[in-house]
Amino acid sequence: MPSTSHTNPGMLFIVSTPIGNLEDITLRALKTLKEVDIIAAEKVSHTRGLCGHYGIKTRVVRYNQHNRNTKAPELIGKLKRGANIALVTDAGTPGVSDPGTLLISKAAQENVRITPIPGPSAVTGAVSISGFPAEQFVFGGFLPPKAGKRRQALRAFTSEHRTMVFFEAPHRLRAMLADTKEVLGDREIVVIREMTKLYEQIYRGNISDVLENLPADRIRGELTLVVKGRQEKLGQDQITAQVLERIDKLLAEKKLSVKDIAGIISLERELPYRQIYKICLERKTGISSTETQ
Repeated sequence: MPSTSHTNPGMLFIVSTPIGNLEDITLRALKTLKEVDIIAAEKVSHTRGLCGHYGIKTRVVRYNQHNRNTKAPELIGKLKRGANIALVTDAGTPGVSDPGTLLISKAAQENVRITPIPGPSAVTGAVSISGFPAEQFVFGGFLPPKAGKRRQALRAFTSEHRTMVFFEAPHRLRAMLADTKEVLGDREIVVIREMTKLYEQIYRGNISDVLENLPADRIRGELTLVVKGRQEKLGQDQITAQVLERIDKLLAEKKLSVKDIAGIISLERELPYRQIYKICLERKTGISSTETQ
């Protein structure tokens, strides 16, 4: 931890805090929150609750979207005079879909030292349990609340082959899902409600399946949506001989169902499941016809 002697510029610590379960905080984050001079928080009462849980008595000040334009210069001044400041958001990592970006940007412009204290993230947490390709993914954050602008924003993702992650408010979830289905098609999706909390819920399936399975009453809590990227239909020349041989071998063994074989091949080769399933059915019919001759 840098000295707070006020003879040298201080450091801005970007501290990740729990997204639900209070035990999801690192030892380094706790040490940092205890030792800095000031904690800049999106919601003071929320952060004081976290600090109280761990016996942290550091001064907490409000820094959010309503006061960021006046508060950021004030905090930068304190940093330049030697104060060490921890920036936190209500949940997860500051600077991701929250007001922290402005303070971080201004600190960088003023050559203030900045360091991350990594930890919980709803984005990576959601991607990790989605089962969708995660070598690359796109974070869309919160889309516009108005239907027209939301659909317009979704159109930018129509050709996106990478996995997509969005945040949404509970009262807009059904509308968001309906618009996503309309614009992107009935994609596979994972919706996580209240991630890491006591009443965590995960909905999986095509968008139409998730819409059907949502509770009839009011939806509550924070929501993260993971949408599978677009999968191109393969040309016949892209279905290699090795893929067909693998399908034929598994079919000939008669140990697995067509669904299971299609699932294995689609995962192994990262190919569209439905198209591989159709090929498996066609190959199975061909094998059966040969056996009966």
